[in-house]
Amino acid sequence: MTISIWRYSHLLLALSTGLFLILASITGIILAFEPIQGVLKPYNPVALSEVTLAETIGTLQAEYEEVLSIEVDANDFVLADVLTYDGEGKRFYIHPKTGESLGEPSPQHPIFQFTTNLHRSLFLKSVGRFFVGLVSFLLCLIAITGLVLIIKRQGGISKLFSKVHKDYFELRYHVILGRWFLVPILILAATGAFLFAEKFSLLPSTLVVHERVNPDLDVDESVRPQELDIFKTISLADVRNVNFPFTPFPEDYFEVALRDKEIYVHQYTGEILSEKPYPFTFLASKLSLTLHTGQGSMLWSLVLLLASASLLFFIYSGFVMWRKRIQNSVKFNHKNADVCSHVILVGSETGTTFGFAKLLEKALNKMGKEVLVCQLNEYKTFKKAEHLFILTATYGEGDPPTNARNFMDLLETVQQPNPLKYAVIGFGSTLYPNYCKYAIDVEKALAATSGFEQTIPIYKIDNQSYDAFREWAIQWSKATGEHLELPAMGIKNKIPKLHEFEVVSKIEPNRDDTFLIRLKAKGNAKFQSGDLLEYRPTEDGIPRWFSIAKLGQEMLLSIKKHEFGIVSNYLDSLKPLENLKAGIKANPHFHFPKKAKEIICISNGTGIAPFLGIIAENNRKIPIHMYWGGRYKTSLEIYTPYLEHLKSAGKLKTLEVALSRTEGSNTYVQDLVKRDSQFISKSLKNGAVVMICGALRMQKDVLEILEKSTLEHLATSLCDFEAKGQLKMDCY
Repeated sequence: MTISIWRYSHLLLALSTGLFLILASITGIILAFEPIQGVLKPYNPVALSEVTLAETIGTLQAEYEEVLSIEVDANDFVLADVLTYDGEGKRFYIHPKTGESLGEPSPQHPIFQFTTNLHRSLFLKSVGRFFVGLVSFLLCLIAITGLVLIIKRQGGISKLFSKVHKDYFELRYHVILGRWFLVPILILAATGAFLFAEKFSLLPSTLVVHERVNPDLDVDESVRPQELDIFKTISLADVRNVNFPFTPFPEDYFEVALRDKEIYVHQYTGEILSEKPYPFTFLASKLSLTLHTGQGSMLWSLVLLLASASLLFFIYSGFVMWRKRIQNSVKFNHKNADVCSHVILVGSETGTTFGFAKLLEKALNKMGKEVLVCQLNEYKTFKKAEHLFILTATYGEGDPPTNARNFMDLLETVQQPNPLKYAVIGFGSTLYPNYCKYAIDVEKALAATSGFEQTIPIYKIDNQSYDAFREWAIQWSKATGEHLELPAMGIKNKIPKLHEFEVVSKIEPNRDDTFLIRLKAKGNAKFQSGDLLEYRPTEDGIPRWFSIAKLGQEMLLSIKKHEFGIVSNYLDSLKPLENLKAGIKANPHFHFPKKAKEIICISNGTGIAPFLGIIAENNRKIPIHMYWGGRYKTSLEIYTPYLEHLKSAGKLKTLEVALSRTEGSNTYVQDLVKRDSQFISKSLKNGAVVMICGALRMQKDVLEILEKSTLEHLATSLCDFEAKGQLKMDCY
């Protein structure tokens, strides 16, 4: 319920202020250039902390007939109002040590003048200022609610800057940019609201009122201001402005505004006649103006520019997220609820899980089943239901998504007329410590409730992997004896630039129908071990990806040949010197980890391929341990020459092999990982990087083993190491 309140508050505030915020953002971007332009002017020749007020006063009085005032602006430029010996009044920037004129203040550029008025009041004067101030206050609330939602999504404030779960572009960067710019936006909004409150006299007065002073009249009037000790101790860096005495009579005095107070100074004795500290509201007002406008700081002005630009992105991405959530929502069909045989219940915070539910619905409809898709909160009695599918994400620190928050209570109260077979699929990211926790809680609750029978154990899907979802469908089909064929997922893939490659050599398929092929780029194709070769056959245009091992200037691919595989059969048919055109898909997260102290490579089948190139990059000869699983002794033979070379070169320290179909052996790579799990856990603690490549089923088992091991031996979740970049996966 709490999440729902924060989310709907955030949404309502954003919708109600959207147009005003767009206008404020655009004008804010333009106005950010004004202080940058000001800072770049050449009116600050020396550091003001190195110049005393006495020094500047003496210089000016020697150069001009009369000095009326000195002002230090936000850029630390010194402005002087003087009367020249020609009787002409001048106002210009000066060199604080020499009194030399550096230039005159220029009026505000018409573009900035227009934009300032639009930004402040929408050209509606007081009414406009009121609306702008109100929007600033509401923006504060938007920033606060947004920050709370990000903290909850990331799993707590300590995880705020951990890696962000991969999702569609708008959602992912709404979170990533939000972590960096919500604080500057909050500062912008809070200072804008403060200035609004000050303008409408909603805050205590900022005026400093001095009591009447009575200067000593019996003094030596020959003393010059630059001779006064008090001015010798005041640095120009501490001065706001100085108003000079109007006459040379002792009754008049200096009015000096410092950073934190105002003082009246006797012009001949240097006595402080009155001293008043600035009230908090005055200091807060000055600070708010500086923070809101960026005056005097190029760096902060750039931050404000980026924050204003990011606000436009937040408005756009927030709108996209809202639309997706609406589009992915499902309306409950009460008529269908009474006739359906298969029920799909969905728990989703962002709506993406509904995409998988719709794929499952299409597959079941193709099988001739009556299907109902609805939210977990809409759980009720289903008169003819036989199968129950629960697809749910987890929010924050193991909490249910908003549309699933009532499910546990409903499960206790709703009685189904018939026994139900159920399957739970959890969606999440291994980056987070509470990976699929809510799905686990649902699984436990169903297991403890009479009338429910588990079809297959809970299945967890990392980063919305379609391949993992398809693997679940295969397992469900085997358990039920019904063929569940999922339709292809409509994912738009950017087509990479095509390069021409020449076949250097090819090893014929072995007993596993696996073969190696070496290719050489004929142009300037750039790739690294761990990147992917993308090939799209003309028959269906669907991309296939193969992990690359870079050996010298050539690439090595390990390919499993399938009986009806279009691409694998085509690649197997290629002969040396023949050419093919394919693209390179960069895969930087699976490159050689240059800062690693130790690397542990875990793979099965053709997943060994990228490691042959990655290990070849081990020029520092750090310890690298390889765990590989295959079927037969002959399965390893095609890789043996490469592995022996790496071992003899000192780049591969150990090689552990598991064979699953050899007489007297039925071992999988998961078994080796389990055997050495304590060693792997300690290596992670000491800075090692674990890299996994191969089948998704193998990855799932390995992650469960390592998660259990790190918790047992280190009292640390595996996701903590993944967040530090110590766990890298590229499975299929």
